[in-house]
Amino acid sequence: MLETSPDLAGIAEWAAKPAPGGAPVDAWNPPDCGVIDMRIASDGRWFYRGTVIEREALVRLFASVLRKDEDGETYLVTPVEKLRITIDDTPFLAVEMQQTSRDGVPILVFRTNLGDVVELDAEHPVLLPREAEAEFRPSLIVRGRLEARLTRSLAMELADLLELENGRYVLRSGGAVFEGPAAGADGETA
Repeated sequence: MLETSPDLAGIAEWAAKPAPGGAPVDAWNPPDCGVIDMRIASDGRWFYRGTVIEREALVRLFASVLRKDEDGETYLVTPVEKLRITIDDTPFLAVEMQQTSRDGVPILVFRTNLGDVVELDAEHPVLLPREAEAEFRPSLIVRGRLEARLTRSLAMELADLLELENGRYVLRSGGAVFEGPAAGADGETA
């Protein structure tokens, strides 16, 4: 049996191997090798053993082998090991949004703090609150089950794009319609 350990260098080595379209982490089914002392803070900073990982290139490498499984846990995954990490909120932050259109269909395009570019559509939905909340905190699916939380300023920009339809706020992008919170009697969110 192959002996594995939560070796950061080994994970970085696998992540650095070029793969067209990114690492096929969803196709890999390695054994669960436990927990690695890595955390992604809600502000997007990555920590290893309590120390911030300063090198953005290294963070991007680790992000390329990140996967969230059906159990709700997030892992760094290689063909030979799977290591659980801690996520304070979401693994990514959406930091930029552009509005465009294709054949008259509105499209919202987001860029994450790690350079992922995501077109909002049925495959990459926005997750809007369905009920009134103290804070409007939408996120979007970047890949697999991995989310990017919109920064506060982007969330406010996105809120301005919501349209009232049948008593509920909706957002349209890429041919998909995303339902948000219900509107109150005065047209405000309930």
